[in-house]
Amino acid sequence: MALRIVRLGSPRQPGEGLRIGTVRRPPRGVPKSEFASGDWYDVWFPNLAPSLEVMKQAQAADTPTQWNAFVRKYKAEMAAPEAAHALELLAAMSRDSDFSVGCYCQDESRCHRSILRELLAERGARLA
Repeated sequence: MALRIVRLGSPRQPGEGLRIGTVRRPPRGVPKSEFASGDWYDVWFPNLAPSLEVMKQAQAADTPTQWNAFVRKYKAEMAAPEAAHALELLAAMSRDSDFSVGCYCQDESRCHRSILRELLAERGARLA
């Protein structure tokens, strides 16, 4: 059993399990009835997405300093009780279930899912 960090919209891998979209907005132009069949996500969980303001900061980050400022702000958002509880829940579930969380960004190293990976690992998540 394990948690996978994925790019939403990419082909599902064997054993990936339930796909959770940790994004601020649903995919554009995709009918809700096609979210799962189109390999986007099975469940939308925006609670772990950056706020709109912080997401815009990440998209505009051109330098390591700007990216690090985004990382600090996103981690501060994830330290809020609701987000922290969600992270703890996912970490615990990863020890007994196969599922995945993801975002649309092509490059994980410049995406909030890279920080999610780190935050979940810190909480003892079993990562694939």
